[in-house]
Amino acid sequence: MIEKRYPFTLAEEKTIEKIVDDENLAINHMVLPKNTGLPEHYSNSNVYMIIVRGKMTIVLNDEEASIHEKGSILNIPFNVKMNVNNYHDDILEFFVVKAPNPRDMVK
Repeated sequence: MIEKRYPFTLAEEKTIEKIVDDENLAINHMVLPKNTGLPEHYSNSNVYMIIVRGKMTIVLNDEEASIHEKGSILNIPFNVKMNVNNYHDDILEFFVVKAPNPRDMVK
């Protein structure tokens, strides 16, 4: 078999899982029910957030909050302060693709 399979959790509760962590990139999967979010942090690579369910409220650096819905892909540059939350009734589910892998980024 040539392909490599990377399973991820189908969940309704808060889930944060690393799916891929190899020499090319890192991919995380996140499920956030209403009124949950991620701790404030800085992007540790060039980040793509692929929203597949719900609505994401995100604050970058000191900008105003913006809301992005399923079917959106956000690109966040390296070293940007991020606050990601779900303040909406629907569950928020998204994938985070980091390329290059954060371990290869110059600090």
